[in-house]
Order: sequence, then C-alpha cells, then structure tokens
Amino acid sequence: MHCPFCQHEDTRVIDSRLTDDGTTVRRRRECPQCGERFNTFETAELKLPAIVKSGERREAFDERKLRTSFERALQKRPVAADAVEQALRNVVADLRKATEREVPSRHVGELVMRELKKLDQVAYVRFASVYRRFEDVQAFREEIEKLERDMPGLEAAQLSLLGEAAVPPPAGRRGRG
Repeated sequence: MHCPFCQHEDTRVIDSRLTDDGTTVRRRRECPQCGERFNTFETAELKLPAIVKSGERREAFDERKLRTSFERALQKRPVAADAVEQALRNVVADLRKATEREVPSRHVGELVMRELKKLDQVAYVRFASVYRRFEDVQAFREEIEKLERDMPGLEAAQLSLLGEAAVPPPAGRRGRG
C-alpha cells in the first residue's frame, strides 16, 4: 500500500486487530521512508442482491432505506438501539445468504416484518399497515388477531414496559367528568 503522506510505494503492517463486531480488520501501518503511521480498514466486499421493485424496476440494495423503514416503524417505541442494530444485521445477513442476484422487494419487506414482530408489536403493525396497504379497520383487526395468535404472552411483556400507569382503572372508579 502506498504511503498517503510521501507516496512511498510500500508500507509495513505493525499491528492488526478485529473491530468489535468482527467484520472489519484494522491495520496499523508505518512508512519506512517518512516514518508516518496510519490506519487502514479491511472488510469483505460481499455484493448484496439487487432489489426488484413493483413494476419490475431494479435498484441496488440501500441499507439507508432499510434503516429508515425500521426507524419509522419504531418511532417513539421503547426499543433499545442495540436491538434495532441487530435486527438490521439479521436482514442484511439473510439477503447475503440469498443465492439469487435479484430478490423481490416483497421478500425484503417480509424479512423486516419478521424482525419487527420480534422487537415490538406496535412497530410491526405500523409497518404491516403500510407494507400490506391496509384499507380499512377490519384489515388492522385481522392482522392484530393473527399477531396475538402467533405470539401469545408477548402483549403482557410489552405492556409491562409501560408500567402500571398504562393499566386502566376499574370500571367503577373512573374520574368524574
């Protein structure tokens, strides 16, 4: 590798370490000509499949769009940033495992819904309502009933995050109007 300071044709590696997530190697290099030191980062370049949109339009996978989808669905929801990052990594890893060069956008949407279902029911229904284009209350109701059948007990766990204030008072003890 050329030295970025003096353009000498060769530098030597004096230290190599993995980054915290294990996907990148950080190399500390030194130039024998000028003595300057600098870092380089090495990652595997794995091409993700192209996304086939409705109407057969194709576009390159864009992780920023994926992140935006998660952020919109999870807006103002009590979900840890680490959990969101892991969900993003899971979707990208599944796309990398795909043997096809192109995947339908519908497949990406299903992967996102699978991860949101694990993270937060409200975020899942938000995303599903846009993704599946719910047109009436009945469509929402059916999706919520399906979610409750698929994941019993999750509702209580998510409500506990809200604390006792979220529990409505008994019927006879409501405040006076």
